[in-house]
Amino acid sequence: MTQPVLCAIDITETALTQRILLKASKLAKLEQTTLDVVTVLPDFGMSMVSDFFTKDHSDSVIAKAKDQLHQIVEDTLGSDQASTVRHLVVTGNAYEEILNVAKQANSSLIVIGAHKPDFTDFLLGPNAARVVRHSSCSVMVIR
Repeated sequence: MTQPVLCAIDITETALTQRILLKASKLAKLEQTTLDVVTVLPDFGMSMVSDFFTKDHSDSVIAKAKDQLHQIVEDTLGSDQASTVRHLVVTGNAYEEILNVAKQANSSLIVIGAHKPDFTDFLLGPNAARVVRHSSCSVMVIR
């Protein structure tokens, strides 16, 4: 078996997420490899914001996100294929965590979505652009 395909999605962007999942699934099948799906949540335990949340808030949000991720994958790919997908919910900076997961899994490809850029994206750089610039494996960006 070859290295997995990593599909990075935002569980709040349903239409784009479905297109990304379908493309990543096709590529994983073509390469006869596994599909990993990751979504990144903000880190509610960071020192500057942790006082605003209860101690179990982060665990609760992660659990809810895992349920949503499983449901999105199952609704998009079907229950048979969803059962073979590795579902990952991580917290932190989106592009950094996507790159960390790809490195740990030794992914051969990252499939990620990109929104239509607005003015702030040209100044700050969107997560997809950062993943492309810093990834050690190939990256496919879905618009």
